[in-house]
Amino acid sequence: MGAEDAGRTTWRAGLAMAFMLAAAGMETACAEEFPFGQEMTLDARRLAGSKRIPSLEIDERGTTRLELWCKGGSGQFSIAGDTVVFVPGTIEDRGCPSDKAQLDDDLVAALGEATTWKRQGDSVSFVGSRTLRFHLNTN
Repeated sequence: MGAEDAGRTTWRAGLAMAFMLAAAGMETACAEEFPFGQEMTLDARRLAGSKRIPSLEIDERGTTRLELWCKGGSGQFSIAGDTVVFVPGTIEDRGCPSDKAQLDDDLVAALGEATTWKRQGDSVSFVGSRTLRFHLNTN
């Protein structure tokens, strides 16, 4: 093998390595993309006497539909990289008992305090003063 052949082999090996690294990076980036348009449910047990568990859906523009323990409404998420900002919109009371209304208010406040998010498989966590973990509804 001459110097010219060795140079081509080294160049090809380098090019192949670059493609493999780029593909691995793309796979990682895709795995961490925010799941816009998918409904997600809070990782929590149902409250006694209730069939509901809070859920939210965030569209590509950040417009958010919230269904809480009793209340429901809208909001706006802004997501850039792993940074998140949530601003609540109109939240309907729906005649909630005071204990559920307080839980709803606390959940909306915790979403508003979130500063980052992360995704691991079908789980999305919003991290702030406390971590709120949601599961993507994949069925």
